[in-house]
Amino acid sequence: MKEIKIEHLARVEGHGAITVEIEGKKVKDVRLEVLEGPRLFETITLGKLPSENLSIVPRICAICTLSHKYASLRGLEKCLDIKVPEKTRLLRSLMLHGEAVESHALHVCLLALPDLLGYPNAVAMTDKYAEYVVRGLTMKKFGNQVMETVSARATHGENPIIGGFGRFPTNDELYALKDQVAALIPMACSVIDLVGPMKFPSWLDEETQFACLNPVNKKEYGLVGDSILISDGEELDIEDYKKLTNERVVPHSYAKRSRYKDKPYTVGSIARINLLGDRLKGKAKGYYDRYTSVRWKRNPLFNNMAQAIELLYALEKIPVLVDKLVDMKDPAVVKPGRDAGKGTGGVEAPRGTLFHSYEIKGGRMSKVDIITPTAQNLEDIERYIRIAAQYMLDKGEKDEAIKKQLEIVARAYDPCVSCSAHLVSVVRK
Repeated sequence: MKEIKIEHLARVEGHGAITVEIEGKKVKDVRLEVLEGPRLFETITLGKLPSENLSIVPRICAICTLSHKYASLRGLEKCLDIKVPEKTRLLRSLMLHGEAVESHALHVCLLALPDLLGYPNAVAMTDKYAEYVVRGLTMKKFGNQVMETVSARATHGENPIIGGFGRFPTNDELYALKDQVAALIPMACSVIDLVGPMKFPSWLDEETQFACLNPVNKKEYGLVGDSILISDGEELDIEDYKKLTNERVVPHSYAKRSRYKDKPYTVGSIARINLLGDRLKGKAKGYYDRYTSVRWKRNPLFNNMAQAIELLYALEKIPVLVDKLVDMKDPAVVKPGRDAGKGTGGVEAPRGTLFHSYEIKGGRMSKVDIITPTAQNLEDIERYIRIAAQYMLDKGEKDEAIKKQLEIVARAYDPCVSCSAHLVSVVRK
């Protein structure tokens, strides 16, 4: 029995490891291990006020903090019978698109490009591709500015509250965001122009399933919805999210796993592009038409390109949202219509569909269920790692080449365990 062990998966948020067991020349087992202990957020908030829940649960992640905030708001407001006005909805959409810019710019330009260009890290890329590192950092900084403008802080902002906002940005603050976008769109286009023509290995191609939220306006591409669209043609009400996620535990990981109809599935940019891409507009639609193909439904490496297109989409969407917001009056915070109820809220976080499902009794949290995108993707990540490992073994590749390829596959999903980075070593026993 031989074993390939990646102790620390580099350039992802958190501490993950990969173990591949080999018997003869066949892969016997693959384990993507999430080694960080459970932080028990779903239990911590029980018995607390909904407003306390709203402040606690985004601490699950410092990258997708506003996705968690918005999903939590949607779930809590369903429970409390709150229907927010249009300006509140649009401003929340703005913060979500800002987060998409920040997260996608970071992953595509600084975490994925080194893999695609054959470099060990973003710093090493600066010999020939320094401009892409600078562009990525510039777009990331802008995404942070959008989040700070709307939520009062770039990370864990408290301005979004149940029923509205503590403070609405001024028109001058909103126009200041819009004024910067014109210079950023060419940066996003240059990244797509670099990644788009790249050739990804066909030996990784294998059919999978995809899922994402279907926006309320079925003619639009979007990041918020009340139903779940699945690649088999089924559409579920968001309250039936468990029919998709079907969580289970595995002995080698602290993270739960999800399977749809007992098979792995993928959420995230590649799922959204595959299921909703024909609804894109502007330059993003042009790139979608130019580069997407049937292989996008079979190969996870195209998620890097899908994120690049979504980065451009989000930048194009921000001025549209600003133009609508500046013409609206600031609404008052909507008060709860009741102190008990059930409700599930969902948004499309950068890494995929995020669910926050709640039950409130007597004004206190009585049930909390949170399912994150990476938890849904883990089964498919393992499956494609198995495909990659077997192919590399059949070719007779050495440890270093195998290690590199397994990491590239895992990183393509932009997994979010939590924020950290580590070196990697591989041993064969």
